[in-house]
Amino acid sequence: MKPLMKYIGRTERCAVLYRDEILSSYGLNGHQHTYIINICQNPGISQDRLAKIIFVNKSNVARQLTLLEANGFVLRKTSEANRRQMEVYPTEKCLTLYPIIMDILGDWNKYLLDEFTDEEKSALLDMMEKVMLRAAKKLENTLSKETDNE
Repeated sequence: MKPLMKYIGRTERCAVLYRDEILSSYGLNGHQHTYIINICQNPGISQDRLAKIIFVNKSNVARQLTLLEANGFVLRKTSEANRRQMEVYPTEKCLTLYPIIMDILGDWNKYLLDEFTDEEKSALLDMMEKVMLRAAKKLENTLSKETDNE
């Protein structure tokens, strides 16, 4: 069998380098688009929730949010409901950049899938979604076992 993760990993590294190049003129790196998208789609999202939905550990989220906040993309506020939680909100600068990021991602996807038929595109995306969901399930099961053993 061909090495699935090799292909996924290399494709992702190419995507990050592409985004690094394109987004650098906006003051972002190739990983920060995920934060922008999720914060714009979920204003007031907690840092903990953000970490869970993008599958990044909490310290990395805090580090990236510090950079995004320093560069004027997000605002963090203490949650009124839970004083131990930080809520993250997009700034006007962030909201302005959101459609640009979506266009950049759309262009990348279009390029990658350009030589596929509509049926092939649909099948590939359905299969990749299934792979992603299984990966998330495996991670969730693994993490819950670690928590059970504590």
